[in-house]
Order: sequence, then C-alpha cells, then structure tokens
Amino acid sequence: MDIELLSKKYAVRRLDRNDVDIIYDMSCKNEIFYQYHPPFVTKQSIIKDMEALPENKNYDDKYYIGFFENNLLVANMDLILGYPTEETAFIGLLMVDIRYQNKGIGSGIIKDVCACLKQLGYKKVRIGVDKENPQSNSFWSKNGFRIISENAYNIMELGI
Repeated sequence: MDIELLSKKYAVRRLDRNDVDIIYDMSCKNEIFYQYHPPFVTKQSIIKDMEALPENKNYDDKYYIGFFENNLLVANMDLILGYPTEETAFIGLLMVDIRYQNKGIGSGIIKDVCACLKQLGYKKVRIGVDKENPQSNSFWSKNGFRIISENAYNIMELGI
C-alpha cells in the first residue's frame, strides 16, 4: 500500500523508533485519552505499540504512521490491514494532537483513510474504543462507526 494516499491534506509516513520522542510529546498531552485508557503513555509503551501484532498477522500488514503538516506531527495511527478478516482494516489507535482536536482534523483523516481503503478493496474498518470514554465514543459515532460488540471495549465498525 502506498501510505501517501491515506491523506489528501497531510504528508504521511511510517513512524519508527527515531520518532518516539515526537510521538511521546504529542501523546502525553492527551490526558483525557489516558484517563480512560491507562497506563499513561511512556516511550517504552510507544515502542511496544509499534511492534504489537495480532495473532496471524505480520509486519507487512501493519502501518504505524504519522500525519504531518510542515514537519509537525498532527496525528498518528496504528493501522492493520486484513484484520480480523481479509476484508477489514483495523485501526488500533488514532491520536490527534490536542492542538488540532475539535477542528474536524481527525474526521478528515478518517474520511481520507477510509476512502483509500475502499479503493484498495476493503469493505469495513473496525476499531476498539474504551467503553467509558465519552470523547472517543462520540468521535467514532460521529464518523459513522457503529457498535457491533460490547465488552471491556466497544468494538465499532464502519462499512466502506
């Protein structure tokens, strides 16, 4: 997949260990997310997320990516293709810099990502959302995602 096609507005590139400091600087300011999704972010937890894979997936399917505006990290995303089914893409994380929140930036990113995934033949996008986090649940619902399963997380899905 050409990840540059995931956004019409932002430069998109893979994030790696060299980016941990900028990811941490952005993430640690998002206190509401970590209030509902402890523990609080560390540089080690970022590396762990970069390397985490679901069962039966490999790193060819995983895209830990950043969305940049003028070399500034606006958002990062953990995207896994073909999970949990071949026709589904799974967003393990979308974190938008707090300076860009409530301005339609995250929704624009999701719209572009979903349009690109649809062109690639995916039929659904899925995400797990902390059940008690009103901000996250509201964001994903506003973007058309619907709860398909409830447990510790709300499993939400969007047909594309």
